Amino acid sequence: MTTETRTPHFWKGLVAGLIGGLAGTAAKSAAESIFPPRVHGEPEPPEVLAEKAAGHHLALSTRSAAGETIHWGFGALAGAVYGVAAEYYPASTERGGAAFGMALCAATHEGALPALGLAAPAAEQSSREKSSEVATHVVYGVVTETVRSLIRRVI
Repeated sequence: MTTETRTPHFWKGLVAGLIGGLAGTAAKSAAESIFPPRVHGEPEPPEVLAEKAAGHHLALSTRSAAGETIHWGFGALAGAVYGVAAEYYPASTERGGAAFGMALCAATHEGALPALGLAAPAAEQSSREKSSEVATHVVYGVVTETVRSLIRRVI
């Protein structure tokens, strides 16, 4: 948890969080290449979203590019929201960002994604998928917080 005493600043928090979120997304992607959540060719949730938004099947290259865009965009957006939250609620940075990563995993992979039909319900997800998603979201959260706090000290 941060012990800094400074006046909260919305835009500085947003920018620091956005940059942190991009770094966290890169780290999550790297961690997923080592410990992938899906190993049998199942499409990634961002790719499923891209096809649902398009209303038809997409060519593999288009689906992949759209999925990456959604993945990075969501990571940046989540980081930006987190950066603002950290400005006004410093307790949100507890555990060096790990709690943020775990909360984001629960909200997305156990809640929003299954509810939107973008992923299997949590009860039907494999142990590998669940453990990979938790682990890689913790990586995302820790890297996001580390970079956010460093950037925020500079700006």
